Amino acid sequence: MIAIERKRTERTKEPFLLMLLECVECREPGKCVHGIDNLVSVLLSATRETDVIGWHKDHRAIAILFTGLAADSKSACVGAILNRVSSALQDKLFSEKFVQLSITLHLFPDDWGNDGSGGPSNSTLYPELHETDTEKRGMLALKRGMDILGSLFLLILLLPVILAIAIAVKVTSRGPIFFRQQRVGQFGKCFTFLKFRSMRNRNDHSQHMQYVKQMIAGNADRVSAKGKAEGVYKLVDDPRITPLGKFLRRTSLDELPQFLNVLSGDMSLVGPRPPIPYEVAAYETWHRRRVLHVKPGITGLWQVTGRSRVSFDEMVRLDLHYASFWSPWLDFKILMRTPAAVIKGAY
Repeated sequence: MIAIERKRTERTKEPFLLMLLECVECREPGKCVHGIDNLVSVLLSATRETDVIGWHKDHRAIAILFTGLAADSKSACVGAILNRVSSALQDKLFSEKFVQLSITLHLFPDDWGNDGSGGPSNSTLYPELHETDTEKRGMLALKRGMDILGSLFLLILLLPVILAIAIAVKVTSRGPIFFRQQRVGQFGKCFTFLKFRSMRNRNDHSQHMQYVKQMIAGNADRVSAKGKAEGVYKLVDDPRITPLGKFLRRTSLDELPQFLNVLSGDMSLVGPRPPIPYEVAAYETWHRRRVLHVKPGITGLWQVTGRSRVSFDEMVRLDLHYASFWSPWLDFKILMRTPAAVIKGAY
């Protein structure tokens, strides 16, 4: 119900409040000395018919979803709800029973990245992310096996190319061989993302940050690029990029070090591209789902179908489609289509 209500809020823009009531003395299901089961009748008198009441933890914690709150007066709504529920409970319970109740409030949409993680700041609002059934665990184990074997094979096969690129990066411009950057992975967890350095060292990223925010908001125009009359959603002729870097980006060879990210488990061979934290900060609420359900990947549905030629919203829809219908067979088909997408070039 929490997951469904999150999706409803994404469409309607109307926040909801999750209230949890738990007896602080309860340690085992069904052994609540203060009879938390009996609180439901009290709570029904303090809620609307459209609000949802159910167990958050069986016979230990009750959850109430207060839906359809006014977006422009969230604080006032939350205060009024807390006062109404508290008053109802105090009227019906003895004081010693009331003080044994723990009441916590969780408002959605929640703030992301306040702790520097780039992801959800309140895991209580995303309970389904950590629930995996037996069948799905088996499929994820198969996907992880494909990632390990595939990345190891490609690293060994492409080792001469990797060494040649590393030498070329080092001798053609000052700075490190690898570009390291914090990216947001599955469940909003940040990790160190690796690429061959394609830019001059110590650059100002404000231009890219501004363009990305415009693109996410739907205000960016397509930029004409060589060989693409329809234009692309991408910074073209970026002065920060070295001559070698332009070749590496056009051929996607700058992404070869990401096989190390796959081996470490931060990424997969196939999945959504991992965003930068300042991109996630500019997301609409529904955009966030692209970094919740599956690991980011080196290639994916967006790369082999649209890449930079589709808008940001269309890219997110492709990522969500992949997350919903993922299978080993879909991964295989995407991997088989990736070489053709690379040959066409990044633009």
